[in-house]
Amino acid sequence: MSSTTQSSEKHVLMVSAVMAMAFAAGGLLVGLLVNSLVIAFDGLYSSISLLLTLVSLTVSKLIEKPSDQTFQFGRAMLEPISIALKGFAILALVVYSLYSSAMDLLQGGHVMDTSVAMAFGVFSVFGCSLTWWKLACMSKTSSSALIQAEIAQWKMDTWLSVIVAMAFIVAWGLTMTPWAEYAAYVDPIMMLMMGVYFVKVPTVMVKTAMREILMMAPDKDICSRVQNGITATYQETGQTLCLAGLTKVGRELWVDINIVAKKNDNIAMREIEHTRHALQNRLSQLPLKLQLTLNVAC
Repeated sequence: MSSTTQSSEKHVLMVSAVMAMAFAAGGLLVGLLVNSLVIAFDGLYSSISLLLTLVSLTVSKLIEKPSDQTFQFGRAMLEPISIALKGFAILALVVYSLYSSAMDLLQGGHVMDTSVAMAFGVFSVFGCSLTWWKLACMSKTSSSALIQAEIAQWKMDTWLSVIVAMAFIVAWGLTMTPWAEYAAYVDPIMMLMMGVYFVKVPTVMVKTAMREILMMAPDKDICSRVQNGITATYQETGQTLCLAGLTKVGRELWVDINIVAKKNDNIAMREIEHTRHALQNRLSQLPLKLQLTLNVAC
């Protein structure tokens, strides 16, 4: 990753951290004042988002460091580990919110100040959607798994805010009808609906990160492009190539390829270097840092 890209990544993460701090303070304060599970959850979610964004900033800085005696294969693995941590934390929060809202619903719900809550909901929708849009625009010039995780996080927060605003508009409307007593159930019901819907986001984050941590095969598009690059190199050099291993770790693509030599077939060093250069040129077109290992096998 170039220094310009690294600087842009840090800038994106800093913007995310500042906005998360603002929403964390506002959500927790308003949630406690109006006695709302959903707003308190929003503030707690933003607090966790802030903590995890600071972790992402630290990881982004550590990944820049070159290999050393301790990290002999570099620090690329720190990226999926940090994303898995973020996913697990958000997943735990969503599960806890489901439990809390279910218990509250069984106990008859609770009364809250719908006017203040409704105003905060509208403000939150505007602020979160603006942050989501800003990060998405910034990611067009510099993107990484860390940035995409931040964007997914703010996308989730935006839709959470939309649900919050809708819940309080409905609750406020009910207070002006003969069914005002049912307004107490709006907050826990919306919390349940939101938790069920959003459990998918952190689950996907954890699943994707764990595939990289376990060094499993990358997605089909990457596999296909690597195989096409190997086929094109064979047609150019005439060397029989066999893909021995392929995985994506963070922003790096690790490719292990064997040059299959026949018995009594002496392959000159210049032929190996030519094959390496041809593979390097083709596989470097992927938007990942290439780590290519070339072996000669009989």
